[in-house]
Amino acid sequence: MGYPGRAVGGWGGWGGWTLLVWVAAVTLLSAEGRRVRQPRCPVGCICTKDNALCENVQSVPHTFPSDVVSLSFVKSGFHEITGGSFVHTPALQLLLFTANSFDLIDEGAFLGLPHLEYLFIENNKIASISPFAFRGLKALIHLSLAYNNLETLPKDVFKGMDALTKVDLRGNNLICDCKLKWLVEWMHYTNATLDQIYCSGPPIHQGKKINDLLPNSFDCITAEFASYQSLKFESISVEAFIFGKDQYIVFPQPFAGTCSFLEWDHVEMTFRTFDTIESTSTVVCKPMVIDNHLFVIVAQLFGGSHIYKRDSSANKFIKIQDIDILKIRKPNDVETFMIDGESFFVIADSSKAGSTTVYKWNGNGFYSHQSLHPWYRDTDVEYLEISNKPHLILSSSSQRPVVYQWNRGQKKFDRRTDIPEMEDVFSVKHFGVQGDLFICLTRFIGDSKVMRWDGAMFKEVQTFPSRGSMVFQPVSIGKWQYAILGSDYSLTQVYQWDTKTDQFVQSQELNIQAPRAFSVVSIDDRVFLFASSFKGKTQIYEHLMIDLSN
Repeated sequence: MGYPGRAVGGWGGWGGWTLLVWVAAVTLLSAEGRRVRQPRCPVGCICTKDNALCENVQSVPHTFPSDVVSLSFVKSGFHEITGGSFVHTPALQLLLFTANSFDLIDEGAFLGLPHLEYLFIENNKIASISPFAFRGLKALIHLSLAYNNLETLPKDVFKGMDALTKVDLRGNNLICDCKLKWLVEWMHYTNATLDQIYCSGPPIHQGKKINDLLPNSFDCITAEFASYQSLKFESISVEAFIFGKDQYIVFPQPFAGTCSFLEWDHVEMTFRTFDTIESTSTVVCKPMVIDNHLFVIVAQLFGGSHIYKRDSSANKFIKIQDIDILKIRKPNDVETFMIDGESFFVIADSSKAGSTTVYKWNGNGFYSHQSLHPWYRDTDVEYLEISNKPHLILSSSSQRPVVYQWNRGQKKFDRRTDIPEMEDVFSVKHFGVQGDLFICLTRFIGDSKVMRWDGAMFKEVQTFPSRGSMVFQPVSIGKWQYAILGSDYSLTQVYQWDTKTDQFVQSQELNIQAPRAFSVVSIDDRVFLFASSFKGKTQIYEHLMIDLSN
């Protein structure tokens, strides 16, 4: 029998009470569990309903209450904002950093903040920002990087931030050079406004408002010589010339006893052998085109010097003339030129018994036109025009460089003057800049110099330490004027003309063994520099344009 009014089993029995207690306990534990998983305000931070302020924290916390939409860091101890630091706070709309010690913002530092509209990074020590630091901030409308240590900004750091309406860069030391040209371009097409900011450098823009600069305020195209091809022979000089609309280069090889001609291979994009002239102890192979005929003056230390002509029908060079061995005993340089439509060449002779001699084309061959002076051991001859009058400058191991002027009445060169205080000059080469005439004077040991013609004489402009220099050669390529100072004991120095100071500045070093001459070749919209080497491989460099704003 059961007891009246009490059910057996079901919710009314002991089993029912047990079940009720179990359900209540599970419910309580579940609620407590939810309260435990709810992020609390991190240590070092103060959190209100939707704001959080962190002070003196050593790293960016990863847990904040989910309803926080505004987060500030003050006087924090971390040294960088690393990538993905805020992926756990996707609801943020405002983020502020001030008076912190970090100096770097890493790539993807603010990823995972699709709703962020205001980002203030002010009064910190930031010196570097990753190019992709602000990636993903498509909703950002206000960015402040004011009062940091920024000198530049990576190109396109604001790319993809199309909602920006305000950028604050005040209080930084921005260098307005080519690396910042992109910012000036960006300022001219963006809808965002920038407060007035000033350049702290370079000198040309120092103190100017960046807002007032234009993209054409920057000269960002520079150039360099890059190694292109190495030729497996030694050479003592190099000459480039055009014949029949084709470009050629010729090298005298004294040890091999040849004049080696190269041409451009338009398929392989390299220089290849075209032809050779067999000779003995060759020092100069000087091409000369007269009435569409190619002549080559081959100067030799032994066996006399000769003149060859290109026979197009036989496709080879034929010797047509010997040069008087009594006048030319030890040739060292050959220069070709034209005066009043007549063709000449001059050979500098470096022997005691020889004589530097001018030769003239008479329609059938070359004959001796004038001997300039004997016994002076001339090492170089340079043809140039001074005040539209033909001149020669002879360099010698026994006297200062001598300047000769063409006498049109007598059709000969008269000694005009010498270049004072320039003993031991090995060679002289000339160039022009904006209508002014300059010369480069090479000394083996001591100081090589650049001088300017002032209307009456050459005056020193600049000196360059020479350590075993046999060539100091000006080279003009487009708007660039170079001077290349070779060295037998060190690296070859490339100097570039600075139009602001009217002097050469060092721009590059080339590793060439015992360089002797340089020549420029333009072909297929490319420019090459050939460098002859007396003790190593002859080198070819390509002249490449570089945009410093990229």
